[in-house]
Amino acid sequence: MRAKPNPQKAAQVEQIRQWLSASKGVIFTDYRGLNVSQITQLRKQMRQSQAEYRVVKNTLFRLAAQGIISDNVDDILEGPTAVAFLHGDEAATAKALSDAVRELRVLTIKGAVLGGRRYDAEAVQQLAKLPPREVLIAQVVGGMQAPITALVGTLQGILRDFVYTVQAIADKKSAQGA
Repeated sequence: MRAKPNPQKAAQVEQIRQWLSASKGVIFTDYRGLNVSQITQLRKQMRQSQAEYRVVKNTLFRLAAQGIISDNVDDILEGPTAVAFLHGDEAATAKALSDAVRELRVLTIKGAVLGGRRYDAEAVQQLAKLPPREVLIAQVVGGMQAPITALVGTLQGILRDFVYTVQAIADKKSAQGA
């Protein structure tokens, strides 16, 4: 016979499930060695990149992730785990965490689940090197705009040359007729 689940733990599992459902993905970290003020500062940095940084119990996270995360993350959920639940730009959050790893020296990135796919810590570091989303969009738009601008310039040149030719013919005919 199975024991009735603890209502407090059931509520925590439901809360983690809500965070997972509302997020674009998660980045797992090992926060061992961080003190309360460092974790508080890290949470502030995460909020600026539109993410929530939460310390979770591994067993409760496993229960909450059932049916939401299809990949097995059991090996990531070893030891103390804090999770960044991503709501904004994934690259910005990865960069903020990467900066915190460099600054604090005790925080480590364990891995991530983004878009339903599992990534290792190295992939998260590569994601952190990407420029922000707005810059990437601007680069794509700029890349698309350059050929269009060149085409417009070429068409304007052809049209201008045609107008000058027609004007020259009209001037020549009016000079011959006078």
